[in-house]
Amino acid sequence: MSNTKVSVIGASGRMGSEVCRAVESADGLELVGRFDVGDDLGDLSGADVVVEFSVPAASAGNVAHCVDRGVHVVVGTTGWDDAKLADLSTRLEAHPEVGVLIAPNFAIGAVLMMAFASKAAEFYESAEVIELHHPDKVDAPSGTAARTAELIGAARDRAGLADVPDATTSDPDGARGARAHGIPVHSVRLRGLVAHQEVLFGQTGEMLTIRHDSFDRVSFMPGVVAAVRKVGEHPGLTVGLEHYLGI
Repeated sequence: MSNTKVSVIGASGRMGSEVCRAVESADGLELVGRFDVGDDLGDLSGADVVVEFSVPAASAGNVAHCVDRGVHVVVGTTGWDDAKLADLSTRLEAHPEVGVLIAPNFAIGAVLMMAFASKAAEFYESAEVIELHHPDKVDAPSGTAARTAELIGAARDRAGLADVPDATTSDPDGARGARAHGIPVHSVRLRGLVAHQEVLFGQTGEMLTIRHDSFDRVSFMPGVVAAVRKVGEHPGLTVGLEHYLGI
């Protein structure tokens, strides 16, 4: 069986360079192309699968280029709101054989954290998310935090829970954080961190904390490699690596 040919968009970035190393060392994968800002994507160096780790402003255009050429895409860039996802779904209708995975996080532990948080959400009156990253991260909240809040909010809706209790009436400086799907989300940017998240659940007399820490970007690579190997088996748009892993 021939190797799966892989190109990386954002290849010189922190994540992209790690992806290149992971692809080069993975059995059955062959790195055929490296692309960065200003490069002509062209035929994507003949790739079967593209891994896209760029910036939110460029990601949608990069993915559209891949889809239009019938190339599967694994996307780690954040900033995919409902409108962008809807546009991508429409574009994929013309290319039903193409698979696109958009994953807020590729660390297996982070995927499990989100699954555990979704399960726990229906049992607790209060819920908040704290995400912690390095200060070079350009967006807040993180894609993982936004996805976690979405999953928690959906679970609370299914359980018929009211809004999380909060008597705050004065917060001119935003000390209570942002609200994502009704869940307070707090973003920390601190030198020395990589990617970390805590999900806090509270009920009278108890608190449950679910935490995941990535101390090195290599922690994301098993998930990226698994996604590259499986994306062709999942035509259409998939959001979340958990759907490939059976979580």
